[in-house]
Amino acid sequence: MKQDRYTVTRNKALTPEVWELRLTGDTSPITAPGQFVNIQLEGQFLRRPISICDWDGDGLTLVYKVVGRGTERMACLKPGQTLDLLCGLGNGFDVSQCGSRTLVIGGGVGIPPLYGLAKALLAAGKTPVAVLGFNTKSEVFYEEAFRELGIEVIVTTADGSYGEKGFVTDALPADYGYFCACGPLPMLRAVCQRTETSGLLSLEERMGCGFGACMGCTCQTASGPKRLCKEGPVLEKEEILW
Repeated sequence: MKQDRYTVTRNKALTPEVWELRLTGDTSPITAPGQFVNIQLEGQFLRRPISICDWDGDGLTLVYKVVGRGTERMACLKPGQTLDLLCGLGNGFDVSQCGSRTLVIGGGVGIPPLYGLAKALLAAGKTPVAVLGFNTKSEVFYEEAFRELGIEVIVTTADGSYGEKGFVTDALPADYGYFCACGPLPMLRAVCQRTETSGLLSLEERMGCGFGACMGCTCQTASGPKRLCKEGPVLEKEEILW
């Protein structure tokens, strides 16, 4: 973990509610896809945890949904402004655990960290298959970004307005050896019920500090209490108590 200031170079809307923020700065604290940053925003007491979508030697990309005052402030950020970030937080996806053909299953704003994961799987010589779920066509984002990686992409919408009608669990390919998932809790529960293989899931919980000190995001698992900001947010399927 490192605290530092990062500079905004791009902040654009992908959908009416979802934005993509590009920041330049030190990315050396990021060691795995699925980690997150905690952002200090003017006028907000608590930092805002946002998953890391992608990163390189020059900076990182965050994709976030505008849902409250904090993210409303983020949507107003302009190039040249700087942000105070705690970077490289959490326990991300362990690519070495993934099979040669791994499903990356995302719902809504659970999709962004799976983009960095798909790139990491490709770099490790593995074959990711993206299954991306949305409520309706107007909410679809990053489909083309995944396709540009040269991987198979399946898109579902609950109302059938785009892609395959239904939920991600209605469109899971039969041929895979492992899965990684991130999205709403009901989706993650359904994925666990539908899949026969082991897998990794990224969970979400309200966080105070973001680095394990306040214990506010502690959840019970099969191996005892774990802090999602520290031992998580990524946990193994078998650990999770529904």
